[in-house]
Amino acid sequence: MTGGEVAGILVAVFWAILVSFLAVVLVRLAQTLRATTRLVAEVTEQAVPLLADASATVRSAQTQLDRVDAIASDVQEVTSNASALSTTVASTFGGPLVKVAAFGYGVRRALSRDKTDRPAERQRSRRTVIVGRTVPRARGGRNRKG
Repeated sequence: MTGGEVAGILVAVFWAILVSFLAVVLVRLAQTLRATTRLVAEVTEQAVPLLADASATVRSAQTQLDRVDAIASDVQEVTSNASALSTTVASTFGGPLVKVAAFGYGVRRALSRDKTDRPAERQRSRRTVIVGRTVPRARGGRNRKG
């Protein structure tokens, strides 16, 4: 065997190893591509119904928002009507009711006064004179003795 034949055999062996390695890589790449294709198909099958459900949910939410908008506008109208009614009632009955209440308070106050409860007597009963000094009356409302 000559040196050229040995080199040819070595090249053939390395070439066979390289082809075998590339064949294994290609087989694994084919398996990965098949698995990816299956995964994409499954995701597509699941995504289509999910998108349909999401679309239905968005439509339902839009319907509910339209209803809430209608209710809010009705509430706003009722609020403005109640405010106008409150203002009307306050302006119509407010002044006379205050006057009646003030009159009733004055009558009660006038009827509940003691005949001896005069301003001059009240002023004298509140103070006690001690040797040229004026001492205010006790806080409890009665003169303290003792």
